Amino acid sequence: MLVRFWGTRGSLPVARPALAIQGKIARALVAAGGRKFVHELEADTWARKNLEFSTYGSYGGASSCVEIEGARDCFFVCDMGSGLREFGIDAFRRCAEGHPRVYHFFLSHLHWDHIMGFPFFGPAFDPGAHIYVHSGHPDAEEALRRQQEEISFPVPFDWLKAKFEFIVHQPGETFEVAGVTVSLASQYHSHDSYGFRFETGGKAVIYSTDSEHKIDNMEAEAAFEAFFRDGDLVICDTMYSLGDTVSLKQDWGHSSNVVAVDLCHAAHAKRLVLFHHEPTYSDRDIQRMHGETIRYEELVRADRPPLEVLCAYDGLEVRV
Repeated sequence: MLVRFWGTRGSLPVARPALAIQGKIARALVAAGGRKFVHELEADTWARKNLEFSTYGSYGGASSCVEIEGARDCFFVCDMGSGLREFGIDAFRRCAEGHPRVYHFFLSHLHWDHIMGFPFFGPAFDPGAHIYVHSGHPDAEEALRRQQEEISFPVPFDWLKAKFEFIVHQPGETFEVAGVTVSLASQYHSHDSYGFRFETGGKAVIYSTDSEHKIDNMEAEAAFEAFFRDGDLVICDTMYSLGDTVSLKQDWGHSSNVVAVDLCHAAHAKRLVLFHHEPTYSDRDIQRMHGETIRYEELVRADRPPLEVLCAYDGLEVRV
């Protein structure tokens, strides 16, 4: 499987203000120390080798949208955040090259940051497209239609030309889609949330966002360990620090980097992706959390196999 991240922020999309971009440029110029580059490619190569990612790059600002390649003759997409618009543009390109116009969406939940990209999803206007929406929520269709009512959006849902099918699944249910075995697990979040596990070719990818883990409910945590078991890639909600999740932001429905590492170690997962970044965090804040998470993993690893810790950004691709 190949996992592409089109949107990685939580709660709402964000854009870096002008002063933040100017700060990146200033730090890069200072680090360059007067070097001259013949062309942009040479400068780019130097930057990647010598600058921190938070200076030469960005974690992006689009809300949750993750594509998983590996199914037969169709697209697999987790959530419909604002990153969905860019995915749709790229899907048009691939369809023009012969990719089937079949889309399977897997919705973690129906909060706006996870469906707000759908009104801007170009393939929904394609009469030759077939769109399946998989969810644990019986009201998924209602949520998508409601955000396109006239009071909220100028284009009503009924103007869309694609063929739609909404399919409701139960927690613990296992089903097959285009050669991929899929199962879902219930997660603690307002109006409920669901994690998805995708398995094919002996590999497993887990998508678990907008999920709060309670230390006083260890039975639920044991269930998550089983859900993450031997995962080759676990995409996990790490929106807050551990301190925030047990104090100021308790019951806000999100998790921390520390809990994600502990769960993945207990489940013998191989790689963890930090995801659903706090919208107020700068690129430097996210990079700092990534570094702290790597150090924490090293401290608690003991005699267990190492857990590789990645940090999601818009445009990241990970092969499994």
